[in-house]
Amino acid sequence: MTDDALVTLEDVKVHFPIKRGIVLDRTVGHVYAVDGVSLTVRKGETYGLVGESGCGKSTLGRALLRLVEPTGGRIVFDGVDLATLKGERLRRMRRRMQMVFQDPLSSLDPRQSVESLLVEGMRAHGLDTDRERTRARLKELLAAVGLPENALRRYPHEFSGGQRQRIGIARALALEPDLIVADEPVSALDVSVQAQVLNLLEELQDEFGLTYLVIAHDLAVVRHISDRIGVMYLGSLVEEAGADELYEQPLHPYTRALLSAVPVPDPVVEDSREHLLLSGDLPSPAAPPTGCRFHTRCPWRQETRCDTERPPLRELTEGHRVACHYAEDILAGRITPRSEQTVSHGQG
Repeated sequence: MTDDALVTLEDVKVHFPIKRGIVLDRTVGHVYAVDGVSLTVRKGETYGLVGESGCGKSTLGRALLRLVEPTGGRIVFDGVDLATLKGERLRRMRRRMQMVFQDPLSSLDPRQSVESLLVEGMRAHGLDTDRERTRARLKELLAAVGLPENALRRYPHEFSGGQRQRIGIARALALEPDLIVADEPVSALDVSVQAQVLNLLEELQDEFGLTYLVIAHDLAVVRHISDRIGVMYLGSLVEEAGADELYEQPLHPYTRALLSAVPVPDPVVEDSREHLLLSGDLPSPAAPPTGCRFHTRCPWRQETRCDTERPPLRELTEGHRVACHYAEDILAGRITPRSEQTVSHGQG
């Protein structure tokens, strides 16, 4: 645990039981949604968490906030183990951790006005005792997210998608949190609006001294906003590095495949670079592969070790961790990918 850590996750697991029987009283297996993730989010930074759908990144974010109970491991927030907190102590700590959800329409109660939505959390934590001060606070929140004062009297359906997400951000800010977990904050928005919301998040971070955990599947979004990036695959963290370093020198085969699928604006560069095609489908989190979780789709798979031995997340260079037995060999070109999984842009 580093001195500047706000959140530290140590071997966090979230396993959901699979029930069978007439009254669903028999556990026949588990879904290993998150299976041993360790990472640190530092104060004042934006940590981006990426991966394809079903990799467990949203479950991890919810476990951090205790919206989902972890099966194992430790989650330490500002030096406090969240597993030790219950009742009022947990409620007070939750004020410091807020969430911005993926779909702004479904996360806002359509029967409540914007004023009611913003005041609800403040009232729950005893922050609305002075009516005039509360009113002034609401006006400050709307101004901070770029909405007019008359928005307080309106309802969620009266706003566009981007405006609704701004309301969701204002609701998170109302409790003056230290950490905001943003779960796919722009994926439900038009491309033209995404940049506006991302720029807003950056401005608010500078203004209020916020720390972000941004969960997304869009690598371009994560690079734009993140200081460091973690890549998840099938419940595990497979790579972690600074944003620029991860894009310039990805070490894990899965990260390399993800980045090879991101189009480059320059058509000459795009036509000349190779693309990695992942074979097969994403395995079920209820029956993950033995050994390296990625070995069933990996172009660089070495059968004996990859199939049987799960690679640890180890630091290859300062601040750059990777869970791959052969990361150095792949980087040096001593192991080449299978030819059928490597195509040029023109052939693909």
